[in-house]
Amino acid sequence: MKQIPKYAALLAYMIFLVFPLVWLVSTAFKTPQEMANLNPSWIPREPTLSNFEAAFTEQDLVGAGVRSLIVALCSAVLTVVVALPAAYAIARHRSLVSKIAVGWVLVSQVFPFILIIIPLFMVLRNLDLVSTLPGLIIVHVTFTLPFALWMLQGYVRAVPPELEEAASVDGAGRVRSIVSVVAPLLAPGVVATLLFSFISSWNEFLFALVVLKDPDVMTLPLTLVRFTGPEGVSRLGPLAAASVVATIPSLIFFAIIQRRLRSGLMAGAVKG
Repeated sequence: MKQIPKYAALLAYMIFLVFPLVWLVSTAFKTPQEMANLNPSWIPREPTLSNFEAAFTEQDLVGAGVRSLIVALCSAVLTVVVALPAAYAIARHRSLVSKIAVGWVLVSQVFPFILIIIPLFMVLRNLDLVSTLPGLIIVHVTFTLPFALWMLQGYVRAVPPELEEAASVDGAGRVRSIVSVVAPLLAPGVVATLLFSFISSWNEFLFALVVLKDPDVMTLPLTLVRFTGPEGVSRLGPLAAASVVATIPSLIFFAIIQRRLRSGLMAGAVKG
């Protein structure tokens, strides 16, 4: 009986999270007349695929999805590549400089990122990277790097330094001990950071709106905005269908990473 309130709260929270997605999928299969009905229904009375056909016909969803995938994957990988060595250095070599670095990372998260849009745009303009995918990747790495650094250094500190000392006693050098001992235990943190960076980059809209001016290089969030127009409710169907399509890659990526994260946690528990 004591568990009933806990499970009830968990069920209410799950319903709260799933409700927008269920309503989005339902809307994607409705006709314009049914969407304009004052008595909305959960299940479409006359399911139709015309919204998906219109979504792919009117906008280049495939091209935008490929560009978003390239930006998200590159941003996630570069974020981990840059953050992991820095996190190891901060966690293992504790000094005044490392404390200031961690403090600055936390303080930087307090300020809204809209404050750095203009400076970043000016830097990209001087480098001729405006309306380019590499320019957007740099912006996304700048956006996700502070939190990734803070998260990874917490994982590094959770690994006992005695494991590296034991490896050095057995004759392993610093690089060998990091690769063979520390890196496997950091797998859950690396996977979690990859997941955070990928989803943040995939869903990011504001920076992409400022950086990408050419319609031929627009990412998926910017393409979704082009479905909104003066027609009103008649545009809601293609927009919902395109949004469903845009959600699928992130769900697939999360499903794949979740397995890696679970296996990494189990491996870390065994090796620890």
